[in-house]
Parts: sequence; C-alpha cells; structure tokens
Amino acid sequence: MKTGKLVVGVTGASGAIYAQRLLVQAARAFDHVYLMLSDQAVDVAATELGVAPSKKDFHTREWLGGDYPNIHLLDDRDFFTPPASGSFRHDGMVIVPCSMGTAGRIANGISNDLLTRSADVCLKERRPLVLVPREMPWNLIHLRNFTQLAEAGATILPASPAWYYKPKTFEDLADTVVARILQCLGVEQQLVGQWMAEE
Repeated sequence: MKTGKLVVGVTGASGAIYAQRLLVQAARAFDHVYLMLSDQAVDVAATELGVAPSKKDFHTREWLGGDYPNIHLLDDRDFFTPPASGSFRHDGMVIVPCSMGTAGRIANGISNDLLTRSADVCLKERRPLVLVPREMPWNLIHLRNFTQLAEAGATILPASPAWYYKPKTFEDLADTVVARILQCLGVEQQLVGQWMAEE
C-alpha cells in the first residue's frame, strides 16, 4: 500500500540505471515522488540506457516502462516548490546517482539549485537523506566531504552491487543497490531477500 512522500534527485554521475530502477519502486511505495533532474542526468541516461526523460515534455512511459502520474518533475531552478522548505513534511530524500560535485556542494552548505537546497533542508530538519555515489576511486576531498555529510546525518550508500545473490541481469545487479536504498528509507521491498533470513 502506498503512503507518504519521497524526494528524489538525479545528477549527472554515471549510474542512471539506479535512478531508473529506484523510481519505479518509489512510485509503487509512495503516494507522491518529487523528482529533480539535472541536465547532465538526462544526457547520462540517454548515453547509458538509450532512453531518457524529457524535461520539457515529461512522462514516464518510455523511460520507466509505465505511467506513474504520482512522479512529479520539479524545475531545478524553482525554489518555490515544496521540498525547498522545512515546513513541507516528507519521508526523506535520495540522490541517486550522486555526483561528487553535488556531494561537495551539499557538504559545504552551497544550495545553488533546488536539489542541493532540498538536501540542505533534509539535514537541517533531521530527515533521512541518502546519497548514492558511484565514482571511484575517491580522492581525499571526496572522503572528507562524505565524512562531513555523514557527521551531519546523511546516509552514504555507495552504489556497490552485491554479487552473492547471483544476479543474472544488469537489472538484477542494480536492484541489489535499490533494495538497500529502500531499506534505508524504511520501505518493505521484495526485490532482494534478506541474507540467510529464516523463512
């Protein structure tokens, strides 16, 4: 049963499949999904997936494989939207994939677009904020930024797929990360079973 509201940011880091797979699950789990896409995120999706959302004529059918009217695309330059204010109550925010530039801006309080402002709001309001970086290796600046974000209350969930489930497709592999994101948000998921859990 769907309930609640989730904020999702998608940046131009590699790993568009994670955003694609998460959004389908989020649309099923939440009443409303507030989505922010950077221009680079659209370009990366087109490159990696062969299909990308249009920010001018947004719909989900081709990109996500179905119609999800509860996914609301927000203008990343418009601060007059609900996630920009601490008075708007929601269940958390996920940035997937999260670029190192985005992480650096959030870690240092630079809210130069709606995505970084929304993340800043999550930190100041003590709401769940899950950052999913895919970059590797990390330099010292990256490490310090993510340490600072963790100290501020964010959950850092690197896109490190689990192989012990013996995934058979790229989608299966991506879903091992998506499942962990959902669990961090307190969402019951059926993508991946609990390891060695008793039936």
